[in-house]
Amino acid sequence: MAVHDFTSERLYVEADLAADAAVVLTADQAHYLLNVLRMAAGGEILVFNGRHGEWRARLEDIKKRSASLRILMQTRPQTDGPAIHYLFAPLKHARLDYMVQKAVELGVARLSPAMTRRTVPGRVNIERMRLNAIEAAEQCGVLRIPQVDDVAALTRTIEDWAPGTPLIFCDEEAPVRNPIAALGALTPGPVAVLIGPEGGFDAEERRLLLSKPFVTALSLGPRIMRADTAAVAALTLVNATLGDWR
Repeated sequence: MAVHDFTSERLYVEADLAADAAVVLTADQAHYLLNVLRMAAGGEILVFNGRHGEWRARLEDIKKRSASLRILMQTRPQTDGPAIHYLFAPLKHARLDYMVQKAVELGVARLSPAMTRRTVPGRVNIERMRLNAIEAAEQCGVLRIPQVDDVAALTRTIEDWAPGTPLIFCDEEAPVRNPIAALGALTPGPVAVLIGPEGGFDAEERRLLLSKPFVTALSLGPRIMRADTAAVAALTLVNATLGDWR
């Protein structure tokens, strides 16, 4: 496995990547490289697009508000992380930003905001979520950008669920108190994790979840966690038992 270069700046681009390809930067990207990073013509940066791995690129064709990159050589081939689908009740902006960033760092493949009866924020900025996911991937050497879904009602999501994918929901009343033991009953592979709102799931939502054969309740121990902390704890446990930390 190629070693991540922690000393070079990284930039996410939409364009296809191949040796000697030219990538025209957006105005925001050109501003960032030229005015924030103070890069000059000939400067090099790592780029990735979530499909073709990571490449070293050279800055060229600089104009007043635009520039392009010349793709030089691949530094890492494309790799995918664990097949973890993360569903969560949306939080307020700052804490939602944190949750998305940590989920990306922990390798989730898909992010799905799920509205529950006790969800407080009434609107979720999906584009902001996607930009946060990209920024986290740029900073942490992640090569995959997770899919970001539109907001959906939790009840509809559960009713439409593909039963072949286990769904783990964090529940302080889970019958198995040891989370490792609970997860040990599942087969490694694609899995989904659900974190509820600060007030927890209401009684009807819990009944719906527990009625489904594909659902596993997961205890996160004797202490009550905030939703963003619970996300890190749950995704860590799942990576260690079912994901790519094994």
